[in-house]
Amino acid sequence: MRLTWTSVGLWLGVAILGAPPARGEEAPRPNIVMILADDLGWGDVGWHGSEIKTPNLDRLAESGAKLERFYVQPVCSPTRAAFLTGRYPMRTGLQVGVVRPWAQYGLPLDERTLPQGLKEAGYDTAIVGKWHLGHFRPEYLPTRRGFDRQYGHFNGAIDYFTHDRDGGHDWHRDDKESRDEGYSTHLIAQEAARVIAERDAARPLFLYVPFNAVHAPHQVPARYKAPYKDLPEPRRSYAGMTAALDEAVGTIAEAIDAAGLREDTLIVFSSDNGGPNPGTVSSNGPLRGAKGSLFEGGTRVAAFATWPGRIPAGTTVDAPLHIADLYPTFLKLAGATLEQPKPLDGRDAWEAIAAGGPPPRDEILLNATPGGGAIRVGVWKLILQRPDRDAGSPRALLFNLAEDPNERDDLAADRPEKVAELKARYDALAAEAVPPQVSGGTPPAGYRAPRVWGQAD
Repeated sequence: MRLTWTSVGLWLGVAILGAPPARGEEAPRPNIVMILADDLGWGDVGWHGSEIKTPNLDRLAESGAKLERFYVQPVCSPTRAAFLTGRYPMRTGLQVGVVRPWAQYGLPLDERTLPQGLKEAGYDTAIVGKWHLGHFRPEYLPTRRGFDRQYGHFNGAIDYFTHDRDGGHDWHRDDKESRDEGYSTHLIAQEAARVIAERDAARPLFLYVPFNAVHAPHQVPARYKAPYKDLPEPRRSYAGMTAALDEAVGTIAEAIDAAGLREDTLIVFSSDNGGPNPGTVSSNGPLRGAKGSLFEGGTRVAAFATWPGRIPAGTTVDAPLHIADLYPTFLKLAGATLEQPKPLDGRDAWEAIAAGGPPPRDEILLNATPGGGAIRVGVWKLILQRPDRDAGSPRALLFNLAEDPNERDDLAADRPEKVAELKARYDALAAEAVPPQVSGGTPPAGYRAPRVWGQAD
């Protein structure tokens, strides 16, 4: 069954299936498990026709709602910031690039985070996996940002086996050095399962599992890529990494079942951005663009939400949603307050996800940077490209995503009035951006990795 925000018939369909109870009917506060893949292509999951087998992800997606217009940021750290704050990264200075190992900044300390809000509502909170939002001072580490427990790594692009980045060790438990041995995808899955099994049963659980898979370096035990011997490298290794990720998600799902929590648990899955180097490494299916771009292939990702009895199984949600929407959605389901000093960009998307309701807003800002940005308003999408920041007005690209979801037909020259309309809305939001925090793609002179990341030598 397809739940769309344009179909009148969906309401009859939901009524026949049985709509999820409204909040006023004392729906229980769920355990919340958020699983975030890294660099997974839109076309690299079974339900999008991938040659890579993802049976566990497919089974979970089919048990709930596939989120087919789910947007994130073009790269990793900005997406994580948006998820954990409910605010566009241009408000936190994280709209450009990622937090590099040598960066002297992170997610600003005056931002309220999702785990902080859930803790206020009585949740047990844990992060298992990749942080990537700052580690240069202790106050930026996960256990200082609302997580009761932490396990995993602070940087991106660590070695999957040694857990090192640039010669410094990057594996931690509760923000302290850990020397656990093993393939990182396996370790993350095992720890997530342990957190579920040993949770505080008196409190609901928020478990955030941001895998480093399937980001480079492309490393995986040989048995996972054996079924893909006909694929050339590096896609063969990427396929094996995706299979290992799928197995890890299955481990987490089994732990939820073993604890008897499936009926009480909301599971959401997403990638942090589109796949890189389509055709060579990943696949974004028919979507134009890749990781780092503002086209659909960079910002629209494979995603689903499942909660038996609350989200109808086998449904598809076409309402455009943004990962920032999960912040107010999760907090409201948890009974937590949304009152905070800084305004939210995210909107409660529960009715869209669980009952096929309309999108929670008509516009999504995909990014706003000194070099350009993009905005979606209804079915229209405007991309502003400025190859040289000092080269005057940016080039505008306009697409009607209802008629041209793969962005092949630029209508900017034919619809100047629509370009002007969307640009006015973009400019109003972009005017609220703070200056980007940047650290550069190469280490500064004299740079030396610490023995252990996040700890003073």
